[in-house]
Amino acid sequence: MNLVAPSFPTRVWEGITMALDAIRANKLRASLTILGVAIGAMVVIAMASTMTGIRSTVTSLIEQAGPKTLFVVRFYREGVQIDGDEVDRSNFWERFPRLSIDDAGVLRKLPGVADVTVREVGFGTVSAGNQNVDGVAVAGLNPSWIKVLGGEMQGGRNFTAVEEAARAPVAVINPRTAALLFGQLDPIGRKIQIDGNPFQVIGVYRDPASMFGSSGPPTVFLPHAVFVKTVDYMKGWLTIVVIPTTTATVGEVQDKVISALRSHRGLKPAEPNNFSILTGNKLLTAFGQVTAGFVVVMLALSSVGLLVGGVGVVAIMMISVTERTREIGVRKALGATRGEIQFQFLVEAATLTVLGGGLGVAAGAVIAGVVAWTTPIPASVPTWAVAIALGSSLVTGIFFGLYPASRAARLDPVEALRYE
Repeated sequence: MNLVAPSFPTRVWEGITMALDAIRANKLRASLTILGVAIGAMVVIAMASTMTGIRSTVTSLIEQAGPKTLFVVRFYREGVQIDGDEVDRSNFWERFPRLSIDDAGVLRKLPGVADVTVREVGFGTVSAGNQNVDGVAVAGLNPSWIKVLGGEMQGGRNFTAVEEAARAPVAVINPRTAALLFGQLDPIGRKIQIDGNPFQVIGVYRDPASMFGSSGPPTVFLPHAVFVKTVDYMKGWLTIVVIPTTTATVGEVQDKVISALRSHRGLKPAEPNNFSILTGNKLLTAFGQVTAGFVVVMLALSSVGLLVGGVGVVAIMMISVTERTREIGVRKALGATRGEIQFQFLVEAATLTVLGGGLGVAAGAVIAGVVAWTTPIPASVPTWAVAIALGSSLVTGIFFGLYPASRAARLDPVEALRYE
């Protein structure tokens, strides 16, 4: 009688069913193994989902400002600013002079530039009647600031160029500030004080959705000319935002901005730029560098869980080999090869870890859902994270299952049949 070797799917299924039998027979040991792998997979999914949500938010905010928008700042290490790798901080203030309103005026006249606005930020105490809010962000901006930040006026209006030129004491607040100062009352037309200076609220601005929520932290927006006269802020860190026209390219406008600022600042051809220019791509690159650290942490934490699960695989599979020694002897006597025995035990080991990985993916997805539901971060499970979690679980099972599988395959069939 000819014995037909079972097909590959049949062998895999047999290995899976044996692994499930081993789980039922050794619930505690199997549970610890599965738990370790599940924790490792859960960490990968939870952190990857959160980072994906944050990156989506950052990208959305940059797109709100416009993919072609240029940010001119005093100094930024990864921006377009200097030659060489090291920055001499001994004469930093001389090498990188403050950006000014005059610099912004020069850029506003360039062809290919649709608009230019400036931005500076300080913090102060804002009050209305008996209500006081400390640590409120106060931003000084040009009237075109909404074009840069995106968002919309929820009520009232924005301040005008005439009001800025006249240094009118008017202010725009966000919904968070309105709620803290006025509760359910309409804030339009009401008086507030910023560090004791009186202002009239003329509008409520809602910023685009961000990781801090659509209302954001308490913020007040003032005409820049008023801001510099009334708010205590760190001077010297003005940002100039350049909005190109729809027909101009980022490269063209960037070259014109660099040339105009170099000429306005009297830089010689051999002298490096004493300012920096950021684009949306630069900001995303910087964010990527920040999140790279989280990736390292994610891999370290998940590796610990996989290691614990791997050690459990070795333990439970060695017990399985011992308990099934006679069975292995019978199979070898009937013609089973070393490769078939080894394959069976590797499938069993991989089944344990993949089961743990699947449970970890499910738990990580639940965490991502909770984050998305309870916070403004749009956490979502990326496909690549699922592939990594399940793939690493599979590799862990195969790697740590090699020794028990090899030991089972090397058993002498005669001695195995004598085992009691």
